[in-house]
Parts: sequence; structure tokens; C-alpha cells
Amino acid sequence: MIPRYQRILFWTMAFAILLMAGLLARGCEKAHARLNAIQDDSPIAAPIDAPEEPTTLELANDANGFITQEQRLIALPHEPSGRARALLERLLTDYALPGSVHPLPAGSAVADVFFLDLPGTHTSYAHPTGAQLAVVNLKGSFADAHPSGIESEELTLRSIIGTLHTNFPMVEQVRFVVDGQPRDTLNGHADLSQPYPAVDTVDHPLHNLAPDGTRQ
Repeated sequence: MIPRYQRILFWTMAFAILLMAGLLARGCEKAHARLNAIQDDSPIAAPIDAPEEPTTLELANDANGFITQEQRLIALPHEPSGRARALLERLLTDYALPGSVHPLPAGSAVADVFFLDLPGTHTSYAHPTGAQLAVVNLKGSFADAHPSGIESEELTLRSIIGTLHTNFPMVEQVRFVVDGQPRDTLNGHADLSQPYPAVDTVDHPLHNLAPDGTRQ
């Protein structure tokens, strides 16, 4: 028969081991969450050897409701999805600068961008050349903090759609999701429920574009 003091010692040690294991697991979870937060909010750095190249941004102006094109020299990754995300992050970051004519909240806005073949097209993921749907995955923190109002929200979407259209000729439609999930509106007004046609939004207001991918 096992002496009583040995049983007490055994169960005490077992409890201590379980407690330490739980604390260790909890600490790992917290460290992982902090790492993800740092990665998610960090701006995307272009490759060290990437040269700056002429890039067109379609910029919104709250004062007159217009979209205008501006040329910028930007160093961008070569891979299409990373390139699109870095481009949109630069676009939306500019809106958070002092004196912006379309002020938006600071912080990382785009979780990722990926391209899907539209029906009837077959392309390489690394070198997409056919008709594509661009899926823009916005961060919930950005959408929730975006100024609420039909004009401000539509200008942001027009700016994103137009910039993708100008820099990615293969994109024919743009779909928006938030934190990887469908969402009815950006922040209460501009429709996110269906894809938009990728067009030059300098000449095409968002309310003239049906969100099913056709022009009204």
C-alpha cells in the first residue's frame, strides 16, 4: 500500500504540472495574438531591390465629390496579390495624412487582396491575364472607423475600384468583404453585398454602377 504522504506528494506534483502547462499554453496564446496584431497593423514593406515605378492612384475629394488621377513613384512587390494589397494600403494611408481632402482613419486597412478567374477564363495565379474578379478583404477595424455617410463611403469604394482598374487591366469586377466575411455596407451606407464592375471611376460615380457587375 502506498503511504499517505507519497499519495499527497504525487497529487500535489500532478496538480503543479497541470497548472504550469495551462499557464504556458495561455502565455503562448497571448504571444501569438500580440504577434498577429503587430503583423496585421504593420505597413507592407516593398522588397529591398524593388525599384520605384510610376503608379496611378485614383484619389477622392470630399469637397467636390470628384475622383482625380495622380501619378506616384511607388516600390511594389511583383506578386499580384501582394502588389494589389500594397498599392491599396498606400492609397488608403495617404487619406490618413494631415490635410487630406478625403480624411480616413489611420492604420492598416486591407487584410489581403486575391484574384479569381471569372467564368470562362483560365489563367495562371502568378501571371493572371484573363478576366478576373478582385476580392478586397478590408479589415473590420477600418470599416467600423470609416466616416459613416453615403458620399464618403462611396468615394472610398470608387477610389479603390478605380485604382485597381487602372493598375490591373485583367480585373473586370471588384468584390469587397470585411474580415473575410460578406458585409452589407461599408459603414451603414455604401453597398458591399455584390461585386462592382471595374471601371475608371473618374467618369463613373458609384451610384451609376449596379452592384451586380453591370452599368445602369
